[in-house]
Amino acid sequence: MVNEKLIVAGFGGQGVLMIGKMAAMSGMENGMEVSWLPAYGSEMRGGTATCSVNISDSPIDSPMILNPTTLIVMNLPSLIKFEPAVQPGGRMIVNSSLVEQEPVRTDIEIYKVPFNDLAAQAGNERGMNMLVAGVYAAISGTITLENLYTAIEHAFEGGKAKFIPGNQEMAKVGYNYGMEHFGK
Repeated sequence: MVNEKLIVAGFGGQGVLMIGKMAAMSGMENGMEVSWLPAYGSEMRGGTATCSVNISDSPIDSPMILNPTTLIVMNLPSLIKFEPAVQPGGRMIVNSSLVEQEPVRTDIEIYKVPFNDLAAQAGNERGMNMLVAGVYAAISGTITLENLYTAIEHAFEGGKAKFIPGNQEMAKVGYNYGMEHFGK
């Protein structure tokens, strides 16, 4: 039974909403029921950004998530705000490039990933959000890399098709990192 409740949190410009959108679209590609609920501050860049994603093999009664099974935190304010909400036994994926503070929870799985550093090493800092989605796929098993590739194709079809290969490559970099370091 799949009943993933994902919150992605960070600041505007980190691709938080796109990470969630890719997870939701990948879930749809896998035949799941999904919901995607973005929320962001009024600022164009630098303000708060979060999104809630439900991925389930049964109908979803509400897009609102109070206690995620998985939390992706891209900055320190997001860690402070959302860490207490993660369900016991859940998981938290932390952007260790920006979040130096140690999480306090001991009843959840914690994965530290230097997202900014990995994107810079791959030569595509703007593609960091796809790298995050790839790591999420590897850690969660809720979505597959193949579903993520297809979601990227749909998200960038038409006039943005030239961005598909680079985004798919970043998803693969993230997925490979996740499998190498945390794969089960």
